[in-house]
Amino acid sequence: MTLANIYDDIYANPRNHVDSFKFDEEVVQVFTDMIARSVPGYMLTLPLIGLLGGKYAQPNSRIYDLGCSLGAVSLSIQPQVSAPNCTIMAVDNSSAMIEKCREIIKNEPGQTPIELIEEDIRTVPIENASVVILNFTLQFIAPAQRDALIQIIYDGLRPGGALILSEKVVFEDVGQNGRFTDIHHDFKRANGYSDLEISQKRTSIENVLISESVPQHQTRLAHAGFSSAEVWFQALNFMSILALK
Repeated sequence: MTLANIYDDIYANPRNHVDSFKFDEEVVQVFTDMIARSVPGYMLTLPLIGLLGGKYAQPNSRIYDLGCSLGAVSLSIQPQVSAPNCTIMAVDNSSAMIEKCREIIKNEPGQTPIELIEEDIRTVPIENASVVILNFTLQFIAPAQRDALIQIIYDGLRPGGALILSEKVVFEDVGQNGRFTDIHHDFKRANGYSDLEISQKRTSIENVLISESVPQHQTRLAHAGFSSAEVWFQALNFMSILALK
């Protein structure tokens, strides 16, 4: 796949006031670099999510990429789908993300079509789904609204369908949470971010990205009706769950 890779220096200069993080045009331009340098294991999980998506895709069904951003997950799944008559529904509420995503996917023709939808993932209908992906998306939804969204996803999945849920998580042990947070900051420094950038980004995303623990996610998934919800990948305080209906 071909994704733009402009260097992320959004928070490189001191700011008198740090605004809340938004997926606007400024972020869109550097998003590929930002997430690769900020999320441990992200580039490794993309092809693995593609394989999982292909494995659980059922004939004549839909695959939903909720919070698709620039379409990296959709493009990873597209060549792995062997089931006939599937459509990938790539959904994002950021017009800047959708516009850029459209430019990217038009250069990546594949057997499985990708349909872009600019809409809030909380209101888009989930219908006839065999696979749904929330790749670092649920964490940006208000916690009080997460149960309802997961229930909508479960109800829209076919029997045997899969939800792939990737999130930044917190740990119930305060010491462990602090250690993993510190190592995550070391990861960012190793990828070229300064302490100023780390600090300002953290301020911008506070109260925008609200993390939960793995048990909280698994409890929510069980209450929605999923028969299993197991962690299949973890790198520091970033993990991904495979939940099956």
